[in-house]
Amino acid sequence: MPKESFLVNRIKSVGFAFRGALLLIRTESSIKIQVFITLVMTAAGFYFEISNTEWILQIMAIGLVLGIEGLNTAIEKIADFIQPEYDEKIGFIKDISAGAVMFVSIAASIIGLIIYIPKLF
Repeated sequence: MPKESFLVNRIKSVGFAFRGALLLIRTESSIKIQVFITLVMTAAGFYFEISNTEWILQIMAIGLVLGIEGLNTAIEKIADFIQPEYDEKIGFIKDISAGAVMFVSIAASIIGLIIYIPKLF
């Protein structure tokens, strides 16, 4: 069987990633909430006509939250697969992963406040 070309391989990889993103959105309530917040913040950006720099910061914050939330979900799924029963060490790993989501969510919230508080008042 001949080896796939680099381009074909990259196209397949993008397809797998897109499928993974859709699976996250369809199956995980935390991602659904984050996507809803993303839509609200994007609409707010258009409504308040935020600057290019503010758009960059907002998009980076949204991307970080969604990306880390996806990694957290993957870690939780792997942990549950490896050890379906409660395990203190697995719980510790899952808590750390959730803590990472909390860090980026707080940072994203602060970015949102810096962008939108001056526009509201």
